[in-house]
Amino acid sequence: MRHPWKQALAATFAALVVAGCSTVQVTRPTDAPDAAPAPVATGHWQFDAGDRPPAERDGYRPPRRLAVLLPLTGSLATAAGPVRDGLLAGYYGEHRRRPDLEFYDTMGTAYGAVSAYQRAVAEGADQVVGPLGRDEVDAVFAQTTATVPVLALNRAGAPPLNSASYALAPEDEGVAAANFLAARNALRVLVLSSGDDNARRSIDALNARLQELGGGMVQLLTVVGDSPPELIGPMQAALQREGGVDAIFLALRGPQARLAAAQVSAAGLAGRPRVATSQLLSGTGKPDEDAALDGIAFPSDAWSVSGVPGLPPARTVADALPTARGPAARLFAFGYDAWLLSAYLGHLATGSEASVSSASGVLRMSAEGHVQRVPAWSTFNGGHVVPLAGASN
Repeated sequence: MRHPWKQALAATFAALVVAGCSTVQVTRPTDAPDAAPAPVATGHWQFDAGDRPPAERDGYRPPRRLAVLLPLTGSLATAAGPVRDGLLAGYYGEHRRRPDLEFYDTMGTAYGAVSAYQRAVAEGADQVVGPLGRDEVDAVFAQTTATVPVLALNRAGAPPLNSASYALAPEDEGVAAANFLAARNALRVLVLSSGDDNARRSIDALNARLQELGGGMVQLLTVVGDSPPELIGPMQAALQREGGVDAIFLALRGPQARLAAAQVSAAGLAGRPRVATSQLLSGTGKPDEDAALDGIAFPSDAWSVSGVPGLPPARTVADALPTARGPAARLFAFGYDAWLLSAYLGHLATGSEASVSSASGVLRMSAEGHVQRVPAWSTFNGGHVVPLAGASN
């Protein structure tokens, strides 16, 4: 399928992108030879070593023909636009060999995703990125031939053989927050939750990881709506429990967190680490009000806060592309990650210590085929979002 927007976007990215993905930071073993070996079968993965040129020294080995399955029409099209443009920014910014690239519209349905996948494979794609919706991913995973590697852009169960999934999942933020707090010897955590699905998923993952590390959730307090209940008494009661409270985790939107922050301080918890999910950014943007969030750490994408090699500054791209502005910037960075993962899939899949520094953080691959993200960390200072110094997990 030919898309009229591709030529216009190509010209836009050619003007914007001044450095290619060849500058991306990629880890490899210290004793690696000058030329990286071709990926081999490793149980979950099988790459066709005979059809593609060998990997370059940093592991860069894109396919010959890459199919991208996205809901370009339908209810998910708004989310797909930034993902598409972020992927194209990485593609057009790469100065080395690039694959033939074709987009297939899934229309946001399971049937459309399976049809797009089957058409892409029939037309010669030797690697697939997408689809985006969870139901779409489930349907495609049930159809994969195990001969064409697939990188799905959502998490839906265990990926089948020769497949992987990458998602900006709440569970990953919960694990990252637990690791962040453990690095600061803060394992007994008081949790404030909005009660929505994202909050529950991040909290469950946080608690599971804390328990693995010898800690856990001291108490869970639910904040419903933008007028939180009286929290000072329950928080002070938690402080009196054996072991006390080491830190506070806020699975709240910005307006909820602003109001809760004052009660956290009044309860005598101001000096303890405070960590939030990325939901903290929802409903923010007014520095005078957001100053109440100063000092709260939260996971973010590296690109919009501090910049990454291979992409122009986020503000520059946002001036040219509506799909890189505001909340869409996170999905734009996710799309850029998808391009990197397509080019370094074999490197990550066949190297247990391999990682890629992306627009959203540092990416690694689990043995089961899940892309794991260590996010960048940010905080508020004077009501403005800034990088959090010394925040490495």
